[in-house]
Amino acid sequence: MSMRNSFLFTAAFATLCASGIAHAADTPAQAAARKALTDLVPQASIDAIEAAPMAGFQQVIVGSQIVYISDDGKYILQGKLLDTLKQRDLTEARLAIDVKKKLDTVPTSRRIIFAPAGKPQYKVTVFTDIDCGYCRKLHSQIAEYNKRGIEIDYLFFPRSGPGTESFDKAVSVWCAKDRKASFTAAKAGQTPPLVKCDNPVTQDFELGAQVGVNGTPAIYAADGSKIGGYLDPDQMLARLKSLDAPTLTNGG
Repeated sequence: MSMRNSFLFTAAFATLCASGIAHAADTPAQAAARKALTDLVPQASIDAIEAAPMAGFQQVIVGSQIVYISDDGKYILQGKLLDTLKQRDLTEARLAIDVKKKLDTVPTSRRIIFAPAGKPQYKVTVFTDIDCGYCRKLHSQIAEYNKRGIEIDYLFFPRSGPGTESFDKAVSVWCAKDRKASFTAAKAGQTPPLVKCDNPVTQDFELGAQVGVNGTPAIYAADGSKIGGYLDPDQMLARLKSLDAPTLTNGG
């Protein structure tokens, strides 16, 4: 696969999701980076161009991806940028900033929340699919997550997309009189009665695409870091402690 085709393959999904924003006057390095990327992928919707942590490069944010372009526009790098001294993934750290901003716009009223008694030590946002096996396994242990002080805030991401059975199940759960009970029953394999109402499932699905969800469950800490995939209660607590994740403040 050629370099152009490789980037097109990964950028196409991000292009659909990225908002694209008007940009102020670019510096020469930013202008070179913008030209290099748009010459290669004309449909790419660039969210930001800024100096990369490594000298001589700009980092270009396209939806849920970052590419690194030399200041003269001659070289493009795809992949993770790692700080070997601090042993830190700089690519994921930068993307997490944007993910946090997007997740923080989702009010509590648009989440299905399972919280521990008292004040939670940690909160995570989990994009979930009613029919996903590991999503069901996670929810079957919800009491154990709560016992460890972890609040689980669910958003829907029916992997099969709109107009499918899984999508309709998510809508029916949201529209049920007892939303949390319907959610738990559906996770246990019961098909919820078909109900329709105003619901945020499409918004959740689109948000998941914007932050780079490519499988479920997709678990995000309060700082926007993606910490899983399925994690059992002890693994999740250990990951959150390692991040020292602050309490998530939901918008609205």
